[in-house]
Amino acid sequence: MLKEVNVIGAGLAGCEASYQLLKRGYKVNLYEMKPVKFTPAHKNNNFAELVCSNSLKSNDVTSACGLLKEELRYLDSLVIKVADEVKVPAGSALAVDRQLFSQKITDTLKEYDNLNIITGEVKEFNLDLPTIVATGPLTSDDLSSYLKSIFEGEYLYFFDAIAPIVDYNSIDFNYAFIGDRYDKGTKDYINCPMTKEEYEVFYNALINAEIVHLHEFENSKVFEGCMPVEVLAKRGIDSLRYGPLKPVGLTDPKTGRWPYACVQLRRETNNLDMFNMVGFQTNLTFKEQERVFKLIPALHDVEFLRYGVMHRNTFINAPTIINKYYQVKQHNNIFIAGQLSGVEGYVESIASGLTCAINMDKYLNNQPLVDFTANTMIGALSNYIANAEPKHFQPMSSNMGILIGSTERNRDKKAKYKKLSDIALEKLKEIIKDNNI
Repeated sequence: MLKEVNVIGAGLAGCEASYQLLKRGYKVNLYEMKPVKFTPAHKNNNFAELVCSNSLKSNDVTSACGLLKEELRYLDSLVIKVADEVKVPAGSALAVDRQLFSQKITDTLKEYDNLNIITGEVKEFNLDLPTIVATGPLTSDDLSSYLKSIFEGEYLYFFDAIAPIVDYNSIDFNYAFIGDRYDKGTKDYINCPMTKEEYEVFYNALINAEIVHLHEFENSKVFEGCMPVEVLAKRGIDSLRYGPLKPVGLTDPKTGRWPYACVQLRRETNNLDMFNMVGFQTNLTFKEQERVFKLIPALHDVEFLRYGVMHRNTFINAPTIINKYYQVKQHNNIFIAGQLSGVEGYVESIASGLTCAINMDKYLNNQPLVDFTANTMIGALSNYIANAEPKHFQPMSSNMGILIGSTERNRDKKAKYKKLSDIALEKLKEIIKDNNI
């Protein structure tokens, strides 16, 4: 008799998890609420429907997402295999025919006799049964409420308000200085001062910058209490100086005075590698974030490891709930995959689903779970979300800053990333061999 695993959600993560379990001989009960019920963003009946874009980003292995896709190819990812088969011209990016992509994944999964598809909304599930929850950023209200009751706290969030993250090594300390307000604390902040003239240039660029328009289901009510920095700025030229750019108590050692305005960067990890732009949640396009935020003198040549985004998204406070295997700490036979887990992005969701399935298989066979390690992108992602600081946790996409070795200084960025990618793929080969994946 086949061992059974329940997979809730037939998006990218759920489909990848299902495939990995099916090919390992499990009976998979795949729960999908379409076509009985649709989210506001989904339109067709097929699995793995791409909503916001047809692009899976760069194929260049020296880019973070390119490396992650290559790792997934090594691990026999169904979703990436299909994407490669139905790609459309898009330069160095992997873009797909959306309809053909979801149709082919749906058809491939349905070829398995050990797949049992159950349509309809899941509002709760049996905690005693092996289950992978992959219900995505638009998880239904009823299931969200059930998950909150399981996690015993307010650990479920309903929107992303993500500030950009920058690479420490790209900050210009000819302008920036380290210190806390009134010198109270442990000097965890990097401060980026601006003169009156510099601030006014930045301010005018910010209020006139191009923004990403929200979907119909992402109205302003979603973001109450977490205002985009450009919206706050439009309340008046001094609104930022009395808000996130408040200079009070921040003495610039170069001048001995408080700056006219000051952007603060908060450490994102325990290592001196990634810093969050405090209060800079934004709806600006990625191109505009590059242009406008680089008007801050200390950030004139900064490298963005993650851009700011604001959109409807249901996700858990991962460090409090799951470990680096995406396994729920209090219920070891439950795994959380996809954007619900705290990863951000299409390819990242695929990676989490694959990791969940591999480790569910190991768990059910009483074998050690597979640690992909932070040398690999797939492992760095899971290690990051499991070990981030819970108080300030925000979803994370793949980026070179989370890899082991990323803090190594090298002015030749391409050479640095090539080295990190080579190490990642060699390490992954070892992990595959050592764990019989």
